Amino acid sequence: MLPELRKIVTFDEVIHRDGARSATPPLRMIGVAAVVTSPWARQGYVEDLAPEIKRMAPPLGKMLTDQLIALAGSGDAIQAYGKACIAGIDCEMEHASALIHTLQFGNFYREAVGAKSYLGFTNTRGPANTQIQIPLMDKHDTGRRSHYLTVQMSIYDAPAADELVIALGAATGGRPHHRIGDRYADLAAMGRDVENPADVS
Repeated sequence: MLPELRKIVTFDEVIHRDGARSATPPLRMIGVAAVVTSPWARQGYVEDLAPEIKRMAPPLGKMLTDQLIALAGSGDAIQAYGKACIAGIDCEMEHASALIHTLQFGNFYREAVGAKSYLGFTNTRGPANTQIQIPLMDKHDTGRRSHYLTVQMSIYDAPAADELVIALGAATGGRPHHRIGDRYADLAAMGRDVENPADVS
Protein backbone atom coordinates (compact mmCIF):
# COMPACT_ATOMS: atom_id res chain seq x y z
CA MET A 1 0.00 0.00 0.00
CA LEU A 2 1.34 3.41 -0.92
CA PRO A 3 1.90 5.64 2.12
CA GLU A 4 0.55 8.59 0.10
CA LEU A 5 -2.85 6.93 -0.40
CA ARG A 6 -5.64 8.57 1.60
CA LYS A 7 -8.68 6.85 0.15
CA ILE A 8 -10.38 5.25 -2.84
CA VAL A 9 -13.75 6.48 -4.09
CA THR A 10 -16.04 4.58 -6.47
CA PHE A 11 -18.91 5.70 -8.69
CA ASP A 12 -21.47 3.31 -10.17
CA GLU A 13 -24.35 4.47 -12.39
CA VAL A 14 -26.92 2.32 -14.21
CA ILE A 15 -28.95 4.08 -16.90
CA HIS A 16 -32.34 2.47 -17.55
CA ARG A 17 -33.90 5.17 -19.72
CA ASP A 18 -32.49 7.85 -21.98
CA GLY A 19 -34.83 10.31 -23.63
CA ALA A 20 -38.20 8.71 -24.37
CA ARG A 21 -37.01 5.12 -24.67
CA SER A 22 -35.78 2.39 -22.38
CA ALA A 23 -32.12 1.47 -22.48
CA THR A 24 -31.94 -2.22 -23.41
CA PRO A 25 -29.72 -3.45 -21.95
CA PRO A 26 -29.14 -0.80 -19.28
CA LEU A 27 -25.87 1.09 -19.60
CA ARG A 28 -23.53 0.92 -16.65
CA MET A 29 -20.94 3.67 -16.08
CA ILE A 30 -18.25 3.12 -13.44
CA GLY A 31 -15.47 5.26 -12.01
CA VAL A 32 -12.75 4.52 -9.48
CA ALA A 33 -10.47 7.23 -8.06
CA ALA A 34 -7.50 7.25 -5.70
CA VAL A 35 -6.71 10.29 -3.57
CA VAL A 36 -2.99 10.56 -2.87
CA THR A 37 -0.65 13.15 -1.44
CA SER A 38 1.63 14.38 -4.20
CA PRO A 39 5.09 12.88 -3.70
CA TRP A 40 6.51 16.20 -4.92
CA ALA A 41 4.49 18.39 -2.52
CA ARG A 42 6.39 21.25 -0.89
CA GLN A 43 9.61 20.42 -2.75
CA GLY A 44 9.55 23.33 -5.18
CA TYR A 45 10.45 22.57 -8.77
CA VAL A 46 11.60 18.96 -9.23
CA GLU A 47 13.38 18.25 -12.49
CA ASP A 48 13.38 14.46 -12.49
CA LEU A 49 9.93 12.96 -11.86
CA ALA A 50 10.90 9.47 -13.02
CA PRO A 51 11.78 7.87 -9.63
CA GLU A 52 8.38 8.65 -8.11
CA ILE A 53 6.57 7.73 -11.32
CA LYS A 54 8.22 4.30 -11.25
CA ARG A 55 7.38 3.88 -7.56
CA MET A 56 3.76 5.07 -7.60
CA ALA A 57 2.28 4.56 -11.08
CA PRO A 58 2.39 0.74 -11.14
CA PRO A 59 0.65 0.14 -7.79
CA LEU A 60 -1.93 2.84 -8.58
CA GLY A 61 -2.60 1.32 -11.99
CA LYS A 62 -2.99 -2.17 -10.58
CA MET A 63 -5.10 -1.12 -7.59
CA LEU A 64 -7.55 0.97 -9.62
CA THR A 65 -7.77 -1.64 -12.37
CA ASP A 66 -8.47 -4.44 -9.90
CA GLN A 67 -11.19 -2.36 -8.22
CA LEU A 68 -12.81 -1.46 -11.54
CA ILE A 69 -12.77 -5.03 -12.83
CA ALA A 70 -14.29 -6.23 -9.55
CA LEU A 71 -17.13 -3.73 -9.93
CA ALA A 72 -17.73 -4.57 -13.59
CA GLY A 73 -17.54 -8.32 -13.00
CA SER A 74 -14.90 -8.97 -15.67
CA GLY A 75 -12.65 -7.27 -18.16
CA ASP A 76 -14.87 -8.54 -20.97
CA ALA A 77 -17.85 -6.65 -19.51
CA ILE A 78 -16.06 -3.34 -20.14
CA GLN A 79 -16.49 -1.99 -23.67
CA ALA A 80 -15.32 1.61 -23.22
CA TYR A 81 -12.58 2.99 -21.03
CA GLY A 82 -10.61 6.09 -20.06
CA LYS A 83 -8.55 7.84 -17.38
CA ALA A 84 -8.30 11.22 -15.68
CA CYS A 85 -6.40 13.15 -13.03
CA ILE A 86 -6.77 16.30 -10.96
CA ALA A 87 -3.92 18.24 -9.39
CA GLY A 88 -4.60 20.09 -6.13
CA ILE A 89 -4.14 23.85 -6.34
CA ASP A 90 -0.64 23.78 -4.83
CA CYS A 91 0.50 21.02 -7.20
CA GLU A 92 1.83 21.30 -10.72
CA MET A 93 -0.35 19.90 -13.46
CA GLU A 94 2.69 17.84 -14.39
CA HIS A 95 2.49 16.02 -11.04
CA ALA A 96 -0.94 14.57 -11.76
CA SER A 97 -0.15 13.96 -15.42
CA ALA A 98 3.02 12.11 -14.46
CA LEU A 99 1.08 9.34 -12.75
CA ILE A 100 -1.41 8.61 -15.53
CA HIS A 101 0.57 9.31 -18.71
CA THR A 102 2.85 6.31 -18.46
CA LEU A 103 2.44 2.74 -19.64
CA GLN A 104 3.44 1.73 -16.13
CA PHE A 105 -0.02 2.98 -15.09
CA GLY A 106 -2.27 2.44 -18.10
CA ASN A 107 -1.10 -0.97 -19.26
CA PHE A 108 -2.60 -2.69 -16.21
CA TYR A 109 -6.03 -1.52 -17.35
CA ARG A 110 -5.38 -2.08 -21.05
CA GLU A 111 -4.25 -5.67 -20.47
CA ALA A 112 -7.09 -6.45 -18.04
CA VAL A 113 -9.75 -5.54 -20.60
CA GLY A 114 -7.85 -6.79 -23.65
CA ALA A 115 -7.82 -3.34 -25.24
CA LYS A 116 -6.12 -2.16 -28.40
CA SER A 117 -6.88 1.56 -28.36
CA TYR A 118 -5.25 4.27 -26.29
CA LEU A 119 -6.90 5.54 -23.12
CA GLY A 120 -8.73 8.83 -23.56
CA PHE A 121 -7.89 11.27 -20.77
CA THR A 122 -8.34 14.59 -19.04
CA ASN A 123 -5.94 16.41 -16.73
CA THR A 124 -7.02 19.43 -14.74
CA ARG A 125 -6.33 21.37 -11.56
CA GLY A 126 -8.79 22.39 -8.88
CA PRO A 127 -9.90 22.38 -5.27
CA ALA A 128 -11.92 19.78 -3.40
CA ASN A 129 -15.13 18.73 -5.15
CA THR A 130 -13.81 19.58 -8.62
CA GLN A 131 -15.70 17.40 -11.06
CA ILE A 132 -13.71 14.48 -12.42
CA GLN A 133 -14.54 13.97 -16.08
CA ILE A 134 -13.28 10.68 -17.50
CA PRO A 135 -13.73 10.54 -21.30
CA LEU A 136 -14.41 7.06 -22.62
CA MET A 137 -13.98 5.45 -26.01
CA ASP A 138 -14.31 1.96 -27.41
CA LYS A 139 -11.45 -0.14 -26.09
CA HIS A 140 -10.66 -1.43 -29.60
CA ASP A 141 -11.84 1.26 -32.01
CA THR A 142 -11.29 4.99 -31.44
CA GLY A 143 -13.61 5.86 -34.33
CA ARG A 144 -16.66 4.10 -32.89
CA ARG A 145 -18.69 7.14 -31.83
CA SER A 146 -21.37 5.15 -29.99
CA HIS A 147 -18.87 4.67 -27.17
CA TYR A 148 -17.88 8.31 -26.76
CA LEU A 149 -19.09 8.76 -23.19
CA THR A 150 -18.01 10.58 -20.04
CA VAL A 151 -18.02 9.31 -16.46
CA GLN A 152 -18.65 12.31 -14.18
CA MET A 153 -18.05 12.22 -10.44
CA SER A 154 -16.61 14.37 -7.67
CA ILE A 155 -15.08 13.87 -4.24
CA TYR A 156 -16.33 16.28 -1.59
CA ASP A 157 -13.00 16.61 0.22
CA ALA A 158 -10.47 15.99 -2.52
CA PRO A 159 -8.12 16.99 -3.84
CA ALA A 160 -6.65 18.93 -0.95
CA ALA A 161 -4.11 21.54 -2.03
CA ASP A 162 -1.23 19.06 -1.89
CA GLU A 163 -3.14 16.06 -3.26
CA LEU A 164 -3.69 14.36 -6.59
CA VAL A 165 -6.77 12.47 -7.75
CA ILE A 166 -6.03 9.59 -10.11
CA ALA A 167 -9.03 7.92 -11.79
CA LEU A 168 -10.13 5.24 -14.23
CA GLY A 169 -13.54 4.96 -15.88
CA ALA A 170 -15.52 2.33 -17.75
CA ALA A 171 -18.80 1.66 -19.53
CA THR A 172 -20.47 -1.63 -20.36
CA GLY A 173 -21.73 -0.41 -23.72
CA GLY A 174 -22.33 2.60 -25.89
CA ARG A 175 -24.93 5.36 -25.61
CA PRO A 176 -28.36 3.71 -25.35
CA HIS A 177 -29.79 5.09 -28.61
CA HIS A 178 -26.71 6.06 -30.60
CA ARG A 179 -27.61 7.04 -34.14
CA ILE A 180 -25.02 9.51 -35.44
CA GLY A 181 -22.89 6.94 -37.24
CA ASP A 182 -19.20 6.29 -37.01
CA ARG A 183 -16.23 8.35 -38.08
CA TYR A 184 -15.58 6.07 -41.03
CA ALA A 185 -18.90 6.88 -42.72
CA ASP A 186 -18.02 10.59 -42.63
CA LEU A 187 -14.58 9.91 -44.06
CA ALA A 188 -16.02 7.82 -46.88
CA ALA A 189 -18.65 10.44 -47.70
CA MET A 190 -15.99 13.16 -47.80
CA GLY A 191 -13.52 11.04 -49.76
CA ARG A 192 -10.93 11.37 -47.01
CA ASP A 193 -8.36 8.92 -45.71
CA VAL A 194 -8.49 7.52 -42.15
CA GLU A 195 -4.84 8.43 -41.63
CA ASN A 196 -5.29 11.99 -42.94
CA PRO A 197 -8.90 13.08 -42.34
CA ALA A 198 -8.21 16.80 -42.83
CA ASP A 199 -6.40 16.06 -46.11
CA VAL A 200 -3.33 17.94 -44.96
CA SER A 201 -0.55 17.82 -47.53
